Amino acid sequence: MNAITRRGVCLVISAPSGAGKTTLTQALLAAEPNLALSVSVTTRAPRTHEQDGIHYFFRTPSQVEAMAQAGELLEWALVFGRGYGTPRAPVEAALAAGRDMVFDIDWQGHRQLRAALPGDVVGLFVLPPSLAVLEQRLHGRGTDAADEIDRRMQAARTEIAHASEFDHVLVNADFAVALAGCRAVLHAARLATHRLGGLPGFIAGFGG
Repeated sequence: MNAITRRGVCLVISAPSGAGKTTLTQALLAAEPNLALSVSVTTRAPRTHEQDGIHYFFRTPSQVEAMAQAGELLEWALVFGRGYGTPRAPVEAALAAGRDMVFDIDWQGHRQLRAALPGDVVGLFVLPPSLAVLEQRLHGRGTDAADEIDRRMQAARTEIAHASEFDHVLVNADFAVALAGCRAVLHAARLATHRLGGLPGFIAGFGG
């Protein structure tokens, strides 16, 4: 039986730092072989294990600014003093080919991406069980100084205030349950009628 051709999905997963967004995204990619991570450009320096073009496209602030002015970025924002953005060309190519992409970006990026690609974006916001749990997780990582954790907690309150802008919201209290929720959102998005460009032809094959 022939599959119904469809347009790809942009799944945006946003959350305050420490809520588990990156871990959920990585697990989702491992569980969904037909899903790819959108690689962002950034002005920050690469960490020891990071490779250009795989983890990020590492660019200077002037290079990223030039890309934004040329319309080559779908979204762009400053996060903790560093610039991040989404290159337009690979995303549009993936959507047209029916390939799905997941985006690990904040609420500002989600808002810009939805404006740039109306109808293609499905937003999922991940909440911690509580602010107290979130702070415990940040301390547990052991990578941030106390003043940095305070800054992230303040930013978390701002980000959580934008949760209602997203199509779906889940609480990451149990990782397995949260991952199942992410997969359910992705699978439902793939079946959205407006995304199934090949549906009329497929139905026509039934005759009548």
